[in-house]
Amino acid sequence: MMKGKGSLSRSALQTSGARAYSPTSSNLKEKSPPVWNKFPDGSRFWKSVGGGKLQRPIFVAATRQHVGKTTTSLAIMSGLQKRFDKVGFIKPVGQQHVPVHSDNRNAEIRVDKDVCLVREHFHLNHIDYEDMSPVIIPSGYTKKYVDGEISFASQIHDIQKAMTNVSKASDVVLCEGTGHCAVGSIVGINNAKVASLIGADMVLVANGGLGSAFDELELNRILCQHYNVRIAGVIINKVIPEKLEQTKKYMAKAMMNAWGVPLIGCIPDRPFLGCPALADLETLFKTQLISGKKHRLWHYSPADINLVTTNLNRFLENLHEKPSRTLYICHVTRDDLIVGFLGEFQRRLGKESDPFEAALIVCGRRGKYQLSKEVSNMLTGLDGAPVMTVDMSTHDVMSKIHSFTPKLNIQDTNRVAVAVDHYEPHIDFDTLIHRTQSSNTSFNEPGGISFDDLRRI
Repeated sequence: MMKGKGSLSRSALQTSGARAYSPTSSNLKEKSPPVWNKFPDGSRFWKSVGGGKLQRPIFVAATRQHVGKTTTSLAIMSGLQKRFDKVGFIKPVGQQHVPVHSDNRNAEIRVDKDVCLVREHFHLNHIDYEDMSPVIIPSGYTKKYVDGEISFASQIHDIQKAMTNVSKASDVVLCEGTGHCAVGSIVGINNAKVASLIGADMVLVANGGLGSAFDELELNRILCQHYNVRIAGVIINKVIPEKLEQTKKYMAKAMMNAWGVPLIGCIPDRPFLGCPALADLETLFKTQLISGKKHRLWHYSPADINLVTTNLNRFLENLHEKPSRTLYICHVTRDDLIVGFLGEFQRRLGKESDPFEAALIVCGRRGKYQLSKEVSNMLTGLDGAPVMTVDMSTHDVMSKIHSFTPKLNIQDTNRVAVAVDHYEPHIDFDTLIHRTQSSNTSFNEPGGISFDDLRRI
């Protein structure tokens, strides 16, 4: 109740037993009709909150990749937990997955990585991992679906079953989509269709700006309209702080005039959230720190990166002149720089008046260059300076870091907490809850355009 006043598909991935169509049928023919009708049982996931109101599931989708959908979902989850006793979470369709232990199965299963982050951070012990990530799409999944080895019906069954279990145990359910509203269309379960299936209202997340953000929102809004999914509101993310008030004013006015949809959040950019930690770089380069592993969660911005091509004396001068939190990159043949970095780290270890939080990435193409045996022995197991080796050129390493967008993960608890604290105050939860509890006939504000009329535009 409200406080103060509810791969394969999972079965296929776990058991390889997904139901396939008969040889005479084709998954490709399972397309929606020209006008989508909401599944008749979608309303069974609406929870009574008294006063004749029903709380519908809230589905968060983005307009494109890397706009902050997961971060926004974390902030919404935090706000909902302050307003409801039990908040459920489900990511109906996921892609990148990790192993976890399911209490229901008493076995290891695989779930979307964001599910692991949300469940552990918010202690959602009232629901099991098994029900939080019903369909995951590993490599090769799409081909199996097109070939009829995975059925549309089995996917729908797994999503409905998971949603039933999560909904029964919760007062409200937050659903996180995968990318923009059309993602998943080739296997018949894009975000808009899934939202329609479970009777959810949509929250769309777009990156800051006016014209470009509005254009991207329009593309996703049309797909929601096609599947009869109501948009509860829009959140604009990563807005230039100096343009925050301007963006709020004009985006809110433009959306209400055109669509009758409110702006429920406008989030100023926080560069720290886009700064990768050394742990993120380990994932990016498929390597591990060979020393200083306890510093895996140190973060570095693109401005903190420094390619070292000078002699040793000049490098040592740089170590004193540049900010303590600097990520240095050098070639694997520069033993002098590597040893000099280790020596400086050791010299300043524990000096609060002169901290040293730098890291070193040692680069060299595989098969052409390698770390000398002497330096390798010196680094192995060293519990001090963080050093990472990458089998690429210095140019390729720098390019990849500059174009990399790190994702939140459960190990980086500091960045997750900072993200939630930064986003949550900028979201209008009163409007969000009002919109997702209003009846079909009063979804829009009195005097505003009706939803039926909106669909005819």
